Amino acid sequence: METRELTYPSGEGPERLDSFLARTVDDMTRSAAQRLIDEGMVTVDGTVPKPSLKLKGGERVAVSIPPPVPAEPTAEDIPLDILYEDSDLIVVNKPAGMVVHPGAGTGSGTLVNALLGHCRDLSGIGGQVRPGIVHRIDKDTSGVLVVAKNDRTHLALAHQFKEHSVKRVYLALVFGSPKADRGRIESVIGRHPSERTKMSGRARHGKHAVTHWQALHRYPGLTLLRLRLETGRTHQIRVHLSEAGHPLVGDEVYGGGGRLAAIRDPHLRTLIRELDRQALHAKVLGFIHPATGEYLEFDTELPEDMARIIEYLEKAGTASPS
Repeated sequence: METRELTYPSGEGPERLDSFLARTVDDMTRSAAQRLIDEGMVTVDGTVPKPSLKLKGGERVAVSIPPPVPAEPTAEDIPLDILYEDSDLIVVNKPAGMVVHPGAGTGSGTLVNALLGHCRDLSGIGGQVRPGIVHRIDKDTSGVLVVAKNDRTHLALAHQFKEHSVKRVYLALVFGSPKADRGRIESVIGRHPSERTKMSGRARHGKHAVTHWQALHRYPGLTLLRLRLETGRTHQIRVHLSEAGHPLVGDEVYGGGGRLAAIRDPHLRTLIRELDRQALHAKVLGFIHPATGEYLEFDTELPEDMARIIEYLEKAGTASPS
């Protein structure tokens, strides 16, 4: 990844940050500049700004430019766990470790590459790099996703997500034990002011985010939570739980790694290390089929790595249901 260090000249008059980047950096359009700013790849005097920021003179601008992504993803023969498929959409159970679509540094092995190897009729609304992709989950989060095969279906599903009418339920294993049995977390989530790869509920600019949670089982030092998303912001669950004092087990980015030393059981510590990801699974997805009007709901089992930890905790006889 290339990093450019720029200084906005004094005496030129105010100019929007995205406009300045578009005219200063070779082959960069204004929309590309806005995307980099939104993704936290640009800082002004060390902080992450909004694209509309007006530069006035003397500001130090740093922009990280990712390597180019292939214009069109290639079809790859990658096995898929298909839960449902018809002529309009396909529902898959994504494994942990698989990126949803190609991006900087990831041009192959993604869910999009696998989908193109399985079927060619994907919606074009997401563009060449993200055909059919209506929503995403993180690389190291497992679980259910719906993908559109045509533009009509894509638009209809996207509208349901925008209206928050899609049912999305996650299971998460977190450190600590929440005082209540259930609750609601609400904040504005945006790019972290200083760490560009992270999101934060304390960002100056962001989007409204709501997560509902329920404690299913409590174990010594750990709790299994059921979470329902009212909104779907980037890293929403990870940010909300971390800032509530209960980071996801295995989440190195949001504080889950530093809590491992508090687990006294050596075998449990080994199982958590072997997890090698955040303990988060998108268990349930429910939506109205755009063509038939039928409500469809898909419920997936915990993947083996998370189930192994839960099974050990249950066998140890330490569970206390909430």
